Amino acid sequence: MSAPAPPTDAPATQAAATAAPAHAAHPARTVLTDAYARLTEVFPALTVTELGPGQAAPRGDGWAHAARLAEGGADLDAFLAWDEEQVLRDYGQRARPDVVAGFGLHRYAWPACLLITVPWFLLRRVPRFPVEHVTFQRALGRLAVRVDEFACLPDDPAAGRPGARVVANEEALAAEVRAAVAEHLEPVLGAFGPRMRRRGRALWGMATDEIVEGLWYVAQLLGEEQRAMGELERLLPGATRPYVGTTAFRELTGPEGQALPTRDRVSCCLFYTLRPADTCITCPRTCDADRVAKLTAAGAR
Repeated sequence: MSAPAPPTDAPATQAAATAAPAHAAHPARTVLTDAYARLTEVFPALTVTELGPGQAAPRGDGWAHAARLAEGGADLDAFLAWDEEQVLRDYGQRARPDVVAGFGLHRYAWPACLLITVPWFLLRRVPRFPVEHVTFQRALGRLAVRVDEFACLPDDPAAGRPGARVVANEEALAAEVRAAVAEHLEPVLGAFGPRMRRRGRALWGMATDEIVEGLWYVAQLLGEEQRAMGELERLLPGATRPYVGTTAFRELTGPEGQALPTRDRVSCCLFYTLRPADTCITCPRTCDADRVAKLTAAGAR
């Protein structure tokens, strides 16, 4: 695959399947259910549960409420402690606090963006998720969400459903995607930012990367990489505040003349501070020759 892999703490499929919490036994069905079911079908390491009216969000057992993370207090401390322990366990060294915070943000924002981009890509429906409506269980790869509002096109069969907000056309729907992601991520970035020693443009550059690389990866699993790349380019053409940068897709040529899609990230995850010689395929620090070698090796597996 040419898209970067998901966060490294994505759970094994069997673990996610056998450890389902009780609240997921009778999940609600909404206008987004088919999109989330398709997401889990191709990427079993991530499951989305839609909460019904009056159904409480899960608590305890590793669940992190996005609103509490956005407060930047003890819940965020506990969330980042996982990343700090993982780095020490896997790499035998401690990471800088700002690196740990960057890892933690990536591992939350990558799946959180998919809550919005996958229904847009598959159903042309764009939900709104304020932080109060999302809870995350990172070890099991589970998200619990409350669906109250969504945007859709005039010809959508769901246009008359409660919570529907009809927009004029595809361009307006893309604007809804940008607004929905920004609404959700802005308070989260505000909490993570000081710990990452990043502000403003740097944080929103990371948001651009999470939107692009999450959907790009899932679209490959769906067999729709080319369509996703085109739609992402239209979604983030540049100068779409608060986001910084574009998709920056480009194509390399492999040793047998094959096309190898890649992109240049707006931001850097700082993994090089742990393993200087092992940069990500889309990292600005990775030269094209190394990208070709990594992509060719990945394609051979």
